[in-house]
Amino acid sequence: MNTESLASDLKDALRTSRKGFIAAGVFSLFINILMLTAPIYMLQVYDRVVAARSFDTLFYLTLIMVGMFTVIGLLEWVRSRVLVRIGNQLDHSLSPRVYSAMFEQGVNNPSKRNAQALSDLTSLRQFMTGNGLFAFFDAPWMPIYIGLLFVFHPAFGWFSVGAGVILLLVAILNEKGTRKPITEASTENIIAQNLANSNINNTEVLHAMGMLPNILRRWHQKHQDFLEKQTIASDKAGVYSNLSKILRMMFQSLILGLGAFYVIQNEMSPGMMIAGSILMGRALAPLDLLIGTWSGFNNARSAYGRLNQLLLNNPQNQRKMSLPEPKGTLSLENVHAIPPGSKTLALKAINISIPAGSHVGVVGPSAAGKSTLARVALGLWPIANGVVRLDGADINHYNRDELGPHIGYLPQDIELFEGTISENIARFGHVDSLKVVGAAQKAGVHELILALPDGYDTRIGSTTGALSGGQRQRIGLARALYGNPKFIVLDEPNSNLDDHGEMALANTMQLLKAEGTTVLVVSHRPSILRNIDLLLVLKEGAVQMFGSKEDVMQALAQQKQQQQAS
Repeated sequence: MNTESLASDLKDALRTSRKGFIAAGVFSLFINILMLTAPIYMLQVYDRVVAARSFDTLFYLTLIMVGMFTVIGLLEWVRSRVLVRIGNQLDHSLSPRVYSAMFEQGVNNPSKRNAQALSDLTSLRQFMTGNGLFAFFDAPWMPIYIGLLFVFHPAFGWFSVGAGVILLLVAILNEKGTRKPITEASTENIIAQNLANSNINNTEVLHAMGMLPNILRRWHQKHQDFLEKQTIASDKAGVYSNLSKILRMMFQSLILGLGAFYVIQNEMSPGMMIAGSILMGRALAPLDLLIGTWSGFNNARSAYGRLNQLLLNNPQNQRKMSLPEPKGTLSLENVHAIPPGSKTLALKAINISIPAGSHVGVVGPSAAGKSTLARVALGLWPIANGVVRLDGADINHYNRDELGPHIGYLPQDIELFEGTISENIARFGHVDSLKVVGAAQKAGVHELILALPDGYDTRIGSTTGALSGGQRQRIGLARALYGNPKFIVLDEPNSNLDDHGEMALANTMQLLKAEGTTVLVVSHRPSILRNIDLLLVLKEGAVQMFGSKEDVMQALAQQKQQQQAS
């Protein structure tokens, strides 16, 4: 699919928020009109009240001015609330999509398994609800304020134009000077955070083998790279921000001096002099605010770019026509596969057919492609060529949420999730007590769970909790069996089991055989392969042998005898 032809979900989400942005723009219209209150008040006070010495006029003008500023405050408060809700709406509509795309990317590219996308969405939302966005709403009013200064006196107008051009140049220099270091600093920060998260997930290994100082040194170097680039960006941004602030204050003072000159020349009233200074300050304020918040804008822009790229690279899967529940017939037709992040074929021209209800053992030396075959058979990893069929249908033609309940998967690395044991077994869907207990009994782990202090309500984490590796593996097996799936893949299911666990697993295999469940078992240990029907031998990603267990075992024995004889 050509990603260039796809309309980004992020852009679509922003388009759906345009009514909110229009509302914020309307509020900005009235706010900027009412911002003329201060210069008009000063103009009237100096040119009318002081000249006429009228306390009544001063009182009523002051009362009107206070009322106008109260309205301004209310409008700005409402505008802020509108933008906060736009940000929340954006987060609400995008967060499920971003979450899904983040996991899709993790499946297709394991090296990019992180939650940075959610942080990027938060950064974008925070910028949209902050003061930096106000500068973009107020900037269009600069020409109107400057036009009023021309009405006061042409010299005021041209002076303000010159001041605006200078501040605009400072803004451009700020953009060119800080964009690269801010982007680099953001990238280094992401790398450092991902490294820290990876290290925290392996704290026991680091502590046991005294690796912490070395790992700390490595992380600290990445963190220092981030700090150095952030320092460069902050220093440059600080220079331009302070320069903009000083220049704006200086220009406001200079325009007073310019106004005083024309007052002396009787070409301007004192009130116009004061009002002109306030008006120019208001005209230049958006530029000053824009420069001061430019780093936040750059961070939001980088976050937007990463989010946009993530969503384009991982388009939302279109719903397909629902297919009948699979019975478990599996076939791989001329399948070639390259693991994500690799350039080498791990599977080459795999052609096998597995009847429903068959138990298939997959063996072979290390790096033979066994785990890759397991993932490809489940439709987890994309294939370079060929097709994987379940009950005659391309496995990618199933809707994953409809296919998932009919598939069981026990990976090598057992991942349980934050929650109770019952929630983990029920795959975090509706906890059907009968199905949960039934899966646990079939996996031979029911009694073990009952012996825990809180039984099925015992809380566990992804890698923590009061469970051994073998117990976690057996609970993972119960999760794979939940709902009586028709096709189950077990990747080294007995790697962490003791003798009792091995016996329980053998009983589980017999139950699955009686129920007619198709099972694909990857294992180095022969004990689990005793009752299988078919045996697949892989070598260097290709099928070396495939057939009934007896035929393949006999062929392997003959091959071994021939090698010994030679």
